[in-house]
Amino acid sequence: MFRPKISKEDLSELPNIAFGGEIVVVDNYKQQSVVANYMSNYKIFGFDTESRAVFKKGVKNSISLLQLSAGDKVFLFRLNKIHLSRKIVSFLQSPNILKIGVAVRDDIKELQGVSDFIPHGFVDLQTIVKEWGIFDMSLQKITAIVLKGRLSKAQRLSNWNAINLTPAQLVYGATDAWICCQIYNKLLKVPKISLEEQEAIKKMLFEKEQKEKLISDKHPERKKYIRRVEENKKIK
Repeated sequence: MFRPKISKEDLSELPNIAFGGEIVVVDNYKQQSVVANYMSNYKIFGFDTESRAVFKKGVKNSISLLQLSAGDKVFLFRLNKIHLSRKIVSFLQSPNILKIGVAVRDDIKELQGVSDFIPHGFVDLQTIVKEWGIFDMSLQKITAIVLKGRLSKAQRLSNWNAINLTPAQLVYGATDAWICCQIYNKLLKVPKISLEEQEAIKKMLFEKEQKEKLISDKHPERKKYIRRVEENKKIK
């Protein structure tokens, strides 16, 4: 059974984890055809997207990168340079091909801004991890809980529209897609917990959160809480 949540302190002590296989940058249509043929041999993919960071309120950049992992390779489609081919769009629409990601609804919406398609076969780790008793929702924390490794997020706000992506960007983009597949495959090897167990964990986490709030120096009910604790000690 997995731990339901992980603290920042515990997370910081874990070893770094990153993709070490082949990274293929796809920035022309000829490449897309070759990649699509390779991808046809697989039924489960890691999935992610990246957009150039914007630091102005209310302004949002269009999607820059689509990352798909398959086997020991990760393909990075530079959507600021190319449109997706029909074969890749068909891939995104296929209910028979699983695309594993985190917060996939947002990614799909971004992709639909550059290619019109009806999504099928997408699996959101944020939705399914509760079936294994996990209640942290970020990819970094899910990775820590399931794979006991720490993802670097240093490149998240970098320029994904740059003429050439840096080696650090390539590894970051590849890792985020690849790690989703690794998490999914690991989860499938572990039995799910019951709905009753899920509810019990949720209740435990809620009570713990409320207690932590009460003992916080800034909480208005702190004095009452401390007084109750002291009274209970006297009774015992």
